[in-house]
Amino acid sequence: MPPQGNGYVCKTTREENAALRRLLEARGWEFSEIPYAEFRAVSAAEHVGVVAYTSGKLVVQGRGTEDFVRYLLEPELVHTFTYGYTPEEAAGIEVAPHGGVDESGKGDFFGPLVVAAVYADAETAPLLRKIGACDSKQGSSNRKRLEMARAIREAIPGRFTVLTLKPETYNRLYSEIGNLNRLLAWGHARSIENLLELVPDCPRMLSDKFGNEILIRRALMERGRRIKLDQQVRAESDVAVAAASFLAREGFLRGMEKLSAEIGVELPRGAGRIVKETGRRLLAERGRDIFAHCAKLHFKTYAELCDGL
Repeated sequence: MPPQGNGYVCKTTREENAALRRLLEARGWEFSEIPYAEFRAVSAAEHVGVVAYTSGKLVVQGRGTEDFVRYLLEPELVHTFTYGYTPEEAAGIEVAPHGGVDESGKGDFFGPLVVAAVYADAETAPLLRKIGACDSKQGSSNRKRLEMARAIREAIPGRFTVLTLKPETYNRLYSEIGNLNRLLAWGHARSIENLLELVPDCPRMLSDKFGNEILIRRALMERGRRIKLDQQVRAESDVAVAAASFLAREGFLRGMEKLSAEIGVELPRGAGRIVKETGRRLLAERGRDIFAHCAKLHFKTYAELCDGL
């Protein structure tokens, strides 16, 4: 729904609420119980609070509502990408040729970082909308997300790229770069360059906001520096960014499946309690060296697990 002051309301499923709780726990939000709600969570630092009611209504309030909905709730959970638009406006947005880029896995201790880029224009955008690439109902479960990603790939062959940084590669790059935002910028820049190999005349790219856009510009090579780059022009409601988010999530989920099979342990997502329990089990059974193969070593979780070793 369109924003109303400092509040926002949408419908969520129990599975989505559980996923949201994991995301907020990993970010250090404070939780409390109130009647008729699954949970209430507040972040003083981000000036926003959420209440997930048992009726399926999710209420977001506070000065930080816009940033929370644009940069966490929509891209990470419900995949509506329509904050600030009426349904009529969202359906009628004219699409000029451009690309969208998004990532998955940056907040997860285990697993890869995956960055995807998608090209959309007057021909491909209607195809993406027709299959529901911006429909929150399609993103209510991992199975649905995987189905949507497959439909996107089949609808726009040769118009997307997916870059997967396995933990070994991620950790090596992070040790060289030394900063998460700079590493994200490097991943976004490489994905943009890869998309330009497929669509050389793409004139513009939209990226989700994670830091100063100059970071991406500096990481781009010669071809990428010739295009227009935007980070915050309603990117989260854009059909190309929406489609890229599904492809990135698919890559992350597939990567987690593969790592879990290789290690013989089901690796949980996020960075909360269950992740730490799994980490302690791996540490006891396999030693600290196993984390270089399956986890992001700069996370505080790693330091906590290995404290005193």
